Amino acid sequence: MTDNTHALSRRWLDAETHHHWLTREGLKLLDFHRQARLDTGGFAPLDGDGRIPNGAGADTMITGRMAHSYGLAAMQGVPGAASLAEHAIRALSGLLRDTHDGGWLAGDPAVTADRTKQCYLHHFVALGAATATQAGIPGAAVLLDEVVEVIETRFWSENEQAFVESYALGWRELADYRGGNSNMHGVELCLALADVRDEPHWLDRALAIVERLIHRHAAPRDYRILEHFHGDWSEWPGFNAEQPHHDFYPYGATPGHGFEWSRLMLHLEAALEVRGREAPAWLFVDAAALFEASLRDGWASDGAPGLVYTVDWQGQPSSRRRRHWTHAEALAAAGAFLQRTGEAHYERWYRHLWDFIDTTFIDRKRGGWQQELDHRLDIDPAQGDVKPDLYHAYQATLLPRLPLAPALAVAVEHL
Repeated sequence: MTDNTHALSRRWLDAETHHHWLTREGLKLLDFHRQARLDTGGFAPLDGDGRIPNGAGADTMITGRMAHSYGLAAMQGVPGAASLAEHAIRALSGLLRDTHDGGWLAGDPAVTADRTKQCYLHHFVALGAATATQAGIPGAAVLLDEVVEVIETRFWSENEQAFVESYALGWRELADYRGGNSNMHGVELCLALADVRDEPHWLDRALAIVERLIHRHAAPRDYRILEHFHGDWSEWPGFNAEQPHHDFYPYGATPGHGFEWSRLMLHLEAALEVRGREAPAWLFVDAAALFEASLRDGWASDGAPGLVYTVDWQGQPSSRRRRHWTHAEALAAAGAFLQRTGEAHYERWYRHLWDFIDTTFIDRKRGGWQQELDHRLDIDPAQGDVKPDLYHAYQATLLPRLPLAPALAVAVEHL
C-alpha cells in the first residue's frame, strides 16, 4: 500500500463521486438479494448465481437481516424495499417462531431440524424488527415488543451483565458456555434499541459487555479477542481447537470481529456523548488498539493478500480463508475511525480495503459479492459457490456516510 500523503488531502468520505459509488453498489446488492425471497415465507440463502438451492427453506438469521437491510432501504426511498421488509416481518411473526415454547427457531420447522434457542439468532430477529419499526413496516412494532421480552427474560443476565448463549429444546437447559460473538451483536442491538425505543439503559448494558469482553479479556491478550468462555465466564481459549474454520465458533481469535468490535465501540462512545454522558477514556483507547491488532494479525499475515479468518494465540494464521464480511467490517471500522480522528492512516486503509473488495469480492458478471474465498482468492471448496448474506456488504455502503450516532436505523433516515 503506497503512502501518498498529498493524495490523501481530500477524503473519499467527502467526495461526491465516492458517495455516488457507494449508493450504486448498495442498490446493486439490494437488487441481487431480492432473489432470496421465498413465496412460502421468509428468505433463504442464495448460491453464487443468485438462485435458491433446491429444498432450501427460510433461514431465521437471514430473514432478520433482510428485515433490517430492506427496512433501511425503505427509509432511503428504494421502491419495493418496504414490501420485502414486510415479507420478512410476516415470516418472523409467524412461520419462524416457536408457537409451542416461545422464542424463535433457526429456520422453517418443515426444513430445519435445529430446535435450540440461540441468543445470536434472537438478536437478529430483534435488530430486523427494530429497523422495520423505525421504517414504519406493518407488524414490526408488535414483533419488536415480543422479541425484546424474550431477550430480557431468557438471554440477558442481570447478574452477569451480559447475554447468555443458548438453551436446549423447550428452554429446559442453559448451555454451560458464553460467547463473544453473540455478545458483540448484543452490543449492536443495544445501540439500536437505545435509539429506536428511546431506552438509554441499553447503553449501560452495551458498556458492561464491552468492558468485560474487550477491556478485561482482550486487552491483556494483546487485543486478540477471546471468543469462548465457560458458563462462569472463565476463559476457554482451547475451544474448538480442531475447528479453526468453523463459521460461528472457530478456534482462536477472529480479526474480522476485532474490526467489528472496534467500530461498535466508537458508536457506543458517540451514543453516550450524544446523551450528555461521559464515555470512559479506555473505550476509545481500547477501540484504537483493537483496530491496529486486527490489522497486525489479519492483513496478509500468511503472505497472501487480504485478511485471514482466524489466528492462534500467538497471532499465527489458523484459517487462511478470505471471507467477505471480515473485509466489509474492516473498511467500515476504518471509515468510523476516520470520522472520529481525521487521521490519514485510516483514510489509507479505507481506500485500500475498498480497492481490495472491488477487485476481489464484487462479482460483476453474476451480481452480488463473492463471500467465501480461499487464500488463493478462489471459491472456497469447503463452502462452495454461495452468496447467502446481504447484511455486512450493504451496511458497508451505508456506514461511512453516516454519523457515529444515532444508531443506523435512525441515522439512515437523514441520508
